[in-house]
Amino acid sequence: MTTDRVLLTVEEYLDELLTHLLDGSGPLDETEEVPLPDALGRVLAQPVTAVGDVPAFANSAMDGYAVRREDLGTLPTILQVVGAVPAGSGEDPALAPGQCVRIMTGAPVPTGADTIVPVEATDGGTAEVTIARVGERGQHVRGAGEDVRGGDVVAAAGTTVTARVLGSLAAAGTATVTVRRRPVVAIAATGDELVAPGTPLARGQIFESNGTHLAATLRELGAEVRATVVLTDDTEAFAAGLDELTSGADLVLLTGGVSVGDFDVSRIVLERSGATFRHVRMQPGKPQGWARWREVPVLALPGNPVSTAISFEVFGRPLLDRLLGRAPLPGPTRAVAGSAWRSPAGRRQYVPVVLSSDDVGRLVATPSHARGSASHMVTSLAGAQALAVVAEETDAVEPGDLVQIRSL
Repeated sequence: MTTDRVLLTVEEYLDELLTHLLDGSGPLDETEEVPLPDALGRVLAQPVTAVGDVPAFANSAMDGYAVRREDLGTLPTILQVVGAVPAGSGEDPALAPGQCVRIMTGAPVPTGADTIVPVEATDGGTAEVTIARVGERGQHVRGAGEDVRGGDVVAAAGTTVTARVLGSLAAAGTATVTVRRRPVVAIAATGDELVAPGTPLARGQIFESNGTHLAATLRELGAEVRATVVLTDDTEAFAAGLDELTSGADLVLLTGGVSVGDFDVSRIVLERSGATFRHVRMQPGKPQGWARWREVPVLALPGNPVSTAISFEVFGRPLLDRLLGRAPLPGPTRAVAGSAWRSPAGRRQYVPVVLSSDDVGRLVATPSHARGSASHMVTSLAGAQALAVVAEETDAVEPGDLVQIRSL
């Protein structure tokens, strides 16, 4: 065993994972067609196009009166009311000069009308109406296809179907969508010291939380979690457990045992399969590793809870995005620091933060725990809304300094 590891930047290590751990491959090939209500949280494998124009017909954006704008050259003007069109109506009343139609929001605009006058700009008459003011021709008319034309792409391949996307697809007439198969991920936390929550703790034991966190995160991101287990520090039992985990999995996540100690079982066992272990210029999460066990990609993360969570955000999430063919998260934004903290020079620091705004509207990031990014402060994750990212060359952050913000 050697303690001398190659030291990589975050970008270098992520590139190594995408290129070698996943063999530079793209998304999983398997897709399935699912009914639209079942698509929530899935990733589109094919673009979705609008069945027809949205809106499908010109309709009113206001309750009021459908008029011919040329009849309102002088105001106020009295028009004869010759009909009423509620939403959902298929009627198309004809309009002669000097005539108008009462209309409700969403109702189809009569063919002879070109402008909507809101009821607030009238006396509200039912047989005849006095128009006090009016805008330009076409005011308050939603044109057919104004939102999207039939055949236009509503959602591109790689889009995650959120509630907002789901509503847009429904409005475009979509009944079914083609989505990527969910990647099957197995998770193992490692260490004899780990016990299930609710179990009485003996000296030297801690509650296992990494598997719970990762499983929930993976499900939120669209993966199928096949197993979440704890593997002991016995090398043979560990290897047998890995054999079971890799069966039928697209990816295995290990937490713990990736450093250079004599009892770091993940490293010891994975080295049998030619694993690669690195030190990465980040804090927390410096020790990292990857391997292929029975040809299945294995991502080995450090075991301290904050290190695990942040390492997954930085390295695990992009791997899952690649398997799903999903567009990555938008790039970081910026905020001002709400307090002072130290950062290790030469390492990119990721600090769980809460977000607020100051009296001039600036986004403010404040560490969610007094210990900042200490790798064992698992409660810092509970209240965090984002990660503040501090550059390698910075060793101190002062209130008001600009920091990058990575969304969680």
